Amino acid sequence: MRAAIEAPGAPRAVGPYSQGIKANGFLFISGQIGLDPKTGLMTATDIVGQTHQVMTNIGAILAAEGLGFNDLVKVTIFLSDLSDFQQVNEVYGSYFQSDPPARSTVQVSALPKGAKIEIEAVAVLRQ
Repeated sequence: MRAAIEAPGAPRAVGPYSQGIKANGFLFISGQIGLDPKTGLMTATDIVGQTHQVMTNIGAILAAEGLGFNDLVKVTIFLSDLSDFQQVNEVYGSYFQSDPPARSTVQVSALPKGAKIEIEAVAVLRQ
């Protein structure tokens, strides 16, 4: 079974993709950048502000399915500048009480809308 989700508290997809897809007991969350869900504009120019907004957007998608950050099992972080790694770690880590998900972080040459960070995630659905 496969179903697309649309969370009202997260930015709408800006292309031919879904915010998330539920399939086989998992929620696959599309890459999120620091867009304000109401305006569709970037909320911050700095890495700390963008990281908080990305995590807020992911939180809204999780909440739409009755989930939270502790339900995440795998996260991939894309950074336009790997020198932002430490600041991202500090912000990102504040969203987890214990046992953070498995994670990869990679540097990319560019991200949509000039974003400094994009995060995609996979969560396990509750039975």
